[in-house]
Amino acid sequence: MIEIKLQKALNGPEGPMMLSLDIAIDKGKLVTLYGPSGAGKTSTLRILSGLLKPDNGYIAVDGRIWLDTAKGIDLKPQERGIGYVFQDYALFPHLTIRQNLEFGLKKSQPREVVSELIHIMELENIQDRKPNTLSGGQQQRVALARALVQRPKLLLLDEPLSALDFGIRLKLQNYLQEVHKTYGLTTVLISHDIGEILKLSDWTFKLHHGKVIQQGNPTDVFTQSSLSGKFKFKGEVIQIQQEDVVFVVSVLIQNELVKIVAQESEVKELSIGDTVIVASKAFNPIIYKIK
Repeated sequence: MIEIKLQKALNGPEGPMMLSLDIAIDKGKLVTLYGPSGAGKTSTLRILSGLLKPDNGYIAVDGRIWLDTAKGIDLKPQERGIGYVFQDYALFPHLTIRQNLEFGLKKSQPREVVSELIHIMELENIQDRKPNTLSGGQQQRVALARALVQRPKLLLLDEPLSALDFGIRLKLQNYLQEVHKTYGLTTVLISHDIGEILKLSDWTFKLHHGKVIQQGNPTDVFTQSSLSGKFKFKGEVIQIQQEDVVFVVSVLIQNELVKIVAQESEVKELSIGDTVIVASKAFNPIIYKIK
């Protein structure tokens, strides 16, 4: 269990704001912080990691206090047992991939840990290369592996896949799922990709202007409770065509194009590029725009 209570005055996009959180995260869960830019998501990760000090705060992980401003407790980042993956990878350019991972080892750790991660992340064929010779997806796999070297109690991911193309992003989502389960991690992910959140997360905190305005199962957070059925898929609206008295909405779901017959009332708020949920209800497919 991770207990987080914190307050931090920040300058948001609309001016000064107060980041004010009082949340708990169950051990072994993957949770997502979701919300607009400037809502306080990255600041929360930085406070959890020890890179940013709150005005007031308390953080306890599995009963061990990492931060208690009232008692003057503030563990350094290296004392907290975290793994942190940034958007820009932050790899050492002069070291090989294996050396980047070995750099993160503690003196007491066996080097077999590095070989294990290289195998899981499928880095065997590139382990002797330098980061500048790798693709973005390969660099992100290395960054994730390096964050896991010390077996962190908490893995922090700040939009780690946002700059990657669709196919690579899907593959790395699978890697994230695998390592999260393999190592029994507790993971906090920042993501703006609703499909990614629905796929990966056990719980979602929706932030706005420094506060949690909604939390729960991702499906409940992003869809109406009345939207039920035997299947639900997230996709992107590619085309809307009127045919006689009905409309045909073309939705790209992963790499498949699905056409949904809809009424005017269902498409009046839809636009090309909208993210939607396609679901079944009473054996008929329906389409719902994600808020």
